[in-house]
Amino acid sequence: MRILKLVMVMLLACIGSAFAQSKKGTLVTAKISTPTALCEQCKDRIERFLDREEGVQSAKVNFHTKTTVVKFYSDRTNIENIKAGIANAGYDADNVTANPESYNRLPTACKKPEDGGTHQLKKKP
Repeated sequence: MRILKLVMVMLLACIGSAFAQSKKGTLVTAKISTPTALCEQCKDRIERFLDREEGVQSAKVNFHTKTTVVKFYSDRTNIENIKAGIANAGYDADNVTANPESYNRLPTACKKPEDGGTHQLKKKP
């Protein structure tokens, strides 16, 4: 009889832990404007920074369209934390401006043209 009770308790514990693990947050996809991401170095820097952010599953920066697509779990982080993370890497993200100290540490190639950056916006003829 004791063995039967023990088996029942173990079975219930296993079922309970299985349900607890299946309750992940929702995977959310967000598109963030990153107008100061100018080159491949900028892309790599932002993606590496976001890879270390808690709850971010993936981040893809397109410096041609100046957008970043981020997939994250809503129970671990939110869009404001992600924008703050991009700003802490030295780049503008939607309405959040870059952290000045981080921006100053960026290589010259990754800075805005008005700040001495080497990337010039191509003008169409």
